[in-house]
Amino acid sequence: MAAEGPHWIKCARVHLSFLAFLGFVNVYMLRVNLSVAMVAMVTPTPPDSDYSGECTLPGNSTTSASTTTPSTGATYDWDRATQGLILGSFFYGYIVTQLPGGMLAATYGGKWLFGLGVLCTAVFTLLTPLAAKLGVPVLVATRILEGLGEGVTFPAMHGMWTVWAPPLERTKLVSFSFAGAQFGTIIGLPLSGWITDALGWPYIFYIFGGIAVLWFILWIVLVSNTPATNRFITTEEKDYIESEMSKISDGEPVTFRNTPWISIAKSPAVWAAACTHFCHNWGFYTLLTCLPTYMKDVLRFDLQKDALISSLPYIFMWLFIPSTGYAIDVAREKQILSTTAARKLVTFIGFLVPAACLTAIGFVGCNTTLAVALLCICGAFDGVSQTGFNINHLDIAPKYASILMGVTNTIATIPGFLGPQVVGWLTTNNSTSEQWRSVFYISAEIYVFGIIIYMLLGSGAIQPWATSQVLYEPVSTEDTNGDCDLLSTMDQPALRDSNSVPA
Repeated sequence: MAAEGPHWIKCARVHLSFLAFLGFVNVYMLRVNLSVAMVAMVTPTPPDSDYSGECTLPGNSTTSASTTTPSTGATYDWDRATQGLILGSFFYGYIVTQLPGGMLAATYGGKWLFGLGVLCTAVFTLLTPLAAKLGVPVLVATRILEGLGEGVTFPAMHGMWTVWAPPLERTKLVSFSFAGAQFGTIIGLPLSGWITDALGWPYIFYIFGGIAVLWFILWIVLVSNTPATNRFITTEEKDYIESEMSKISDGEPVTFRNTPWISIAKSPAVWAAACTHFCHNWGFYTLLTCLPTYMKDVLRFDLQKDALISSLPYIFMWLFIPSTGYAIDVAREKQILSTTAARKLVTFIGFLVPAACLTAIGFVGCNTTLAVALLCICGAFDGVSQTGFNINHLDIAPKYASILMGVTNTIATIPGFLGPQVVGWLTTNNSTSEQWRSVFYISAEIYVFGIIIYMLLGSGAIQPWATSQVLYEPVSTEDTNGDCDLLSTMDQPALRDSNSVPA
């Protein structure tokens, strides 16, 4: 039987997951703030000058939402194409540092890389109002620099979990930390609206940037790269983590020269993860950057209600990510599902339901209640899918997980700058539900394509090129769980492989 120890709250790896969660809260607050601020930054248009009149404001008001938007701060005459360029420019920088970030994390660890990535984004966020005043080119350049900083965050965190997350706890620890992205969206969208109403849109950037700087200080003081260098970990937990991780690592340092680049490029499992990541992010980024505009122009919400309603899909997404992650780890640990079956199951369900919801949204017209309900269902099952592809790198190549995250997230960043521009092209002139129907159709079709690819090529098994060790060697059921009760069934037999059950 597993040794019974203190409550899980005392575990250093849980502390790391919580601080990483807060880090991703900041990452996404810094990312989404411009989506709401943009509504107030753009010069209001005359009533119904860019609107077909198919829907009225909630409460049957006939006043255009664009004329009631509060604006404390300068406004700019930016057309839809310019707005799409500004919103998408972040991702031009974000895509550049994915692979270098993964390589640096694998070689030097993720602590400073993750922290400095968030700090860099925070600093340029603080400079955003000044950049907007100086003109579109300067604002675009500032957003690109923000993206450069934030681009290292996901690969850096995978680098941390490579040495911190025991295989049987992998999904719950990683999914909880990454769920901070959705929580950051949940609070970032309505806070941006309220701050704009109360203080003006420039203060969105000042407040969010300042919070991220404070988080950086906390992160640097409390976090360490490895369990061995952590000041707050118990000896039992440190020995447990190092023992579990030694089963899936040969101990050889990762360098650029010894990374199996050709094998990675030829691996169907890597391409399946990359394709699935791309398909997910097309739908996710389209909603993330453009949902406030859809709420304002088609469903006719005002700025404050728009921001609040826009956050609802992410509330459901945030709730479903950690809960699904926990369920998947229990199913794997009890050998109900293999890792491959678990990853394919959540990908299939997590892509199919959003595809159906987005298709249906195209036909709801002005039924705001039904549209918001479908968006919430879409968000919930999108969260289910993130316990698949987002953790798959640690399944197939734990030693190179940060590098693989850099590879797949590079490809998956393309929708970040392409999606808003496509939305801008499709919704020029009158922004109607018919135009947005095309936006949702494209996302739904891409989701379905992702299902097909992952069902055919996806895998949860550690790849032959990713380890030189013998797999599936039985482990004694008397092993301790590091004096932390993270799994409720630690007395179940375990297998010595990256997935803890047959892949």
